[in-house]
Amino acid sequence: MANDHKGFTLWMTGLSGSGKSTITEVLIDEFDERGIPLEVLDGDVVRENLSKGLGFSKEDRDINIRRIAFVADLLSRNGVPVITAAISPYRAIRDEARTMHEETGAAFVEVFVATSLEDCEARDTKGLYAKARSGEIKEFTGISDPYEEPESPEIRVETHGKTPVESAEQILAYLEQRELIPARG
Repeated sequence: MANDHKGFTLWMTGLSGSGKSTITEVLIDEFDERGIPLEVLDGDVVRENLSKGLGFSKEDRDINIRRIAFVADLLSRNGVPVITAAISPYRAIRDEARTMHEETGAAFVEVFVATSLEDCEARDTKGLYAKARSGEIKEFTGISDPYEEPESPEIRVETHGKTPVESAEQILAYLEQRELIPARG
């Protein structure tokens, strides 16, 4: 079977509840349907396995994102498409992840899952925003800790009024246009 895809990192960033993981699930299905191998580095899963013991201070968050970036770069420069789905709230550390990829020649595509704080709070099935607002959770992105929006992401997905499938289609169209994945059909 010919390898007609390339390695790259699709760096999904956005607030908690913005839709990063939900859109990623749609992308996983689409990649599977197309026969394209894919690795996913979900922020929650990485925290449990690769970054266990880290807290949510800025320093610990940066360490966590550096670890995700390292693994994503390692995979993508070796021909494996990677999706990262982590809040990654600080612009400087996301820029560091981009630079790491550029230095190794791996493609890096930043996707800003642009969802308002109000929409994220409305979708909050775990009640994290309510706990953050009550002070029960300290250092919560968007409430007591900042989220620095990307200044010029390759893709900006506005999720309000869009289904996860529509958001995923926007990302797939970009990847096809950049010839990182083959066009469907």
